[in-house]
Amino acid sequence: IHRLNPAVEEILYPAMEDFQLDLIIGEGPAARSVKIDLAKFTLVAATTRLGLLTNPLRDRFGIPVRLNFYTVEELEQIVRRGARIMGLPMAQDGATEIARRSRGTPRIAGRLLRRVRDFAEVARADSVTRVVADEALTRLEVDGMGLDQLDRRYLNLIARNFGGGPVGIETIAAALSEPRDAIEDIIEPYLIQQGFIQRTPRGRVLTGNAWAHLGLAAPKDIASAQVNLFDDE
Repeated sequence: IHRLNPAVEEILYPAMEDFQLDLIIGEGPAARSVKIDLAKFTLVAATTRLGLLTNPLRDRFGIPVRLNFYTVEELEQIVRRGARIMGLPMAQDGATEIARRSRGTPRIAGRLLRRVRDFAEVARADSVTRVVADEALTRLEVDGMGLDQLDRRYLNLIARNFGGGPVGIETIAAALSEPRDAIEDIIEPYLIQQGFIQRTPRGRVLTGNAWAHLGLAAPKDIASAQVNLFDDE
């Protein structure tokens, strides 16, 4: 809904408030306004970019609700249900392994489940255990935190080429040959959520969590700077 045309927004205002549409018929001096009564309705809108909504539109929604990411336990249930629908024998630890790498998103859990099923069929596995799921997801380059190959390219680029940052988004986009929008909307949100990067006025900076996940030693100046954030002196 954040991409809604402003002209359409203005038409929605009286519909949302009074269940009426105000339409202008004709042009110039002959133009006249016509009100059309609407049957009562409930308008449900969803967006991932709340800040892009105009205040008049946002304030007209009576019950703003924020949806959180699914927990691993909830995703396990989704994975097990998907496995039952597929007729795929699924061990508890196998469902947990897939759920843990699904980035809190059912859509991703479903995609990973289908790919794990393919690997399990080729391997003639009796059921999807943690070992089977881990081997399949490792071959798909999805690690234990749910990071894929592009996520790790991003982190390794900042770590190895720029000493952990700060580095500007345009430089990162050029080095990865990816559009800036794709980096900001697809790659970075999950990395920020997991505490792997920080956005600063000077650019992106890797955190200690990122260095540890990559298995690399953080530069001493970065490590000491992060420790000093909690220093009382």
